[in-house]
Amino acid sequence: MAFQKAVKGTVLVGGGALATVLGLSQFAHYRRKQVSLAYVEAAEYLTEPVNREPPSREAQLLTLQNTSEFDILVIGGGATGCGCALDAVTRGLKTALVERDDFSSGTSSRSTKLIHGGVRYLQKAIMKLDIEQYRMVKEALHERANLLEIAPHLSGPLPIMLPVYKWWQLPYYWVGIKLYDLVAGSNCLKSSYVLSKSRALEHFPMLQKDKLVGAIVYYDGQHNDARMNLAIALTAARYGAATANYMEVVSLLKKTDPQTGKERVRGARCKDVLTGQEFDVRAKCVINATGPFTDSVRQMDDKDAATICQASAGVHIVMPGYYSPENMGLLDPATSDGRVIFFLPWEKMTIAGTTDSPTEITPHPIPSEEDINFILNEVRNYLSCDVEVRRGDVLAAWSGIRPLVTDPKSADTQSISRNHVVDVSEGGLITIAGGKWTTYRAMAEDTVNAAIKVHNLNAGPSRTVGLFLQGGKDWSPTLYIRLVQDYGLESEVAQHLATTYGDKAFEVAKMAGVTGKRWPIVGKRLVSEFPYIEAEVKYGIKEYACTTVDMISRRTRLAFLNVQAAEEALPRIVELMGRELNWSDSKKQEELETARKFLYYEMGYKSRSEQLTDSSEICLLPSDIDRYKKRFHKFDADQKGFITTVDVQRVLESISVQIDENTLHEILNEVDLNKNGQVELNEFLQLMSAIQKGRVSGSRLAILMKTAEENLDQRVPIPVDRSCGGL
Repeated sequence: MAFQKAVKGTVLVGGGALATVLGLSQFAHYRRKQVSLAYVEAAEYLTEPVNREPPSREAQLLTLQNTSEFDILVIGGGATGCGCALDAVTRGLKTALVERDDFSSGTSSRSTKLIHGGVRYLQKAIMKLDIEQYRMVKEALHERANLLEIAPHLSGPLPIMLPVYKWWQLPYYWVGIKLYDLVAGSNCLKSSYVLSKSRALEHFPMLQKDKLVGAIVYYDGQHNDARMNLAIALTAARYGAATANYMEVVSLLKKTDPQTGKERVRGARCKDVLTGQEFDVRAKCVINATGPFTDSVRQMDDKDAATICQASAGVHIVMPGYYSPENMGLLDPATSDGRVIFFLPWEKMTIAGTTDSPTEITPHPIPSEEDINFILNEVRNYLSCDVEVRRGDVLAAWSGIRPLVTDPKSADTQSISRNHVVDVSEGGLITIAGGKWTTYRAMAEDTVNAAIKVHNLNAGPSRTVGLFLQGGKDWSPTLYIRLVQDYGLESEVAQHLATTYGDKAFEVAKMAGVTGKRWPIVGKRLVSEFPYIEAEVKYGIKEYACTTVDMISRRTRLAFLNVQAAEEALPRIVELMGRELNWSDSKKQEELETARKFLYYEMGYKSRSEQLTDSSEICLLPSDIDRYKKRFHKFDADQKGFITTVDVQRVLESISVQIDENTLHEILNEVDLNKNGQVELNEFLQLMSAIQKGRVSGSRLAILMKTAEENLDQRVPIPVDRSCGGL
């Protein structure tokens, strides 16, 4: 970018006049001695971070405690809050950020994973001649291009298909999509195009072909949202911002302005959630970037402040990758109730979801069975009848709360803004609310501009356009090959590390343990079907991961991809984190239980598990019941009415299959509804009924018993007639 070229070769130094007196090399030596403080003041110009690596959380906490006053304190560690911290620190402002949970633990990790301008907003802008909506789309398209440039390892263009089932819709949608390209201008990722029916089915073979006229394909961006948020936070920390997760704001600090006699917000009382320690963080300006919790912070400043946030829930589900092509998404612009459905490939899985359902504000939103079934029904409308869309194929589900806002300065308080709002209270609290993921950088720039103006801070213009986020600067599409060649990693694992950590992937590879196999040489997987390796747990702690939930949901994305796989990985993750963080046995057990609760409620495990309960109805034909009873009795040879691990082991041994006892216990436990250590005939029939209805899929016991039965039926006596009756 132009800015990077203009400042190429300059060096950021800290300490102002001190750096001038000591010289750069001496000053760098002086800085290294300041191990207790992570913060270094930014100079007027900037190209390189002040820290090669983000300081540890402990160092950041010391900085928060020991700094007499920051220029800016940001509350909230989502995309917008971290964007504000990065924007402020790169302008030379002494910056701090606190987040009561983990970075990206809320809305920013629960998005549709798109970096987009908003096709539907452009449609509304044209239909209603709404200039505000048009400007919002224009800004988002510019930010889309910038985000794909500054984090190329975490993002990329994605073609999205708009299937057309009525002839008149083809020119209508075509004009709209072409206008989308036109508004993007030089920031257009790739030009949209029209596909005939046959070509559309070639690109998206699982598409419903009846009445299909053709399709239009346009391009938007896609990213790994939680990792992107973390990259912004880590970049801010490297440039000198004191950032700390698990720091809750208990109250706002106020000081009377001697000139006006009014109370002004001058910092916050913060509490370390992990230790309970409290201390004050003072700042000239406080920015409220707390998303859905915007109003709670505003009311800390003024208990009578009107609420401006109107929460809207977006529920998403994850299904196996075979539901969609590897590199083609699908958009349903008008569902049965008017909402928009996206159906997208993501992390080799398929993500489907919608937005804009009214909801209550909660730190732990839970996806409802009603929302999950709504998405499944809409997906069925667009997929071929050859593809059975099964409830049991929902591997994970989550709900994210989008904070839509009303402008407190607007005369019409009922009008909801799709754009962002920057509000300044009488006490000087700066609130940034609304907007969307794609425009986080522009939102941050507007917010810091307001902070500088209101609080007379000494800073220049924003420098974040074209500023690479952590991992992006030296990344290339072929970087993973070096990981394979230099470290002996599996190709799939190497690609995952490269697209997750960018040029920092080599640091993770260096931590990878030897497998003891011929290949791969290093890189033990946490679970067999996903490329996450054990070294990422250790590296995740360097990236401020403090809990097991941090690791399974945001440092890796296991919880968002497959809740059962995440649960399977939990014991090993707890063991590895416990070793690094010196957890006691009781702490390990607490972490395990908390993570399982998170998976159960927030990641859809509860809805998934309720598909098979002890109250489930058995809806099978008499012929099916007879068939399944015969299968069951091949294992229940003693006619006990139930089977145990011993029964299963006996049958498996007869067909030369070996499964260890612990695994067998796990397999039976999935079906053992009353948890008495055995599977009764009724439980088995409930399982088979749920499988037939599509409520359950991938049952290990059902597949194992079917395979064993088939092998037993294929065994026939060895003919002996040619050996004269045998030996």
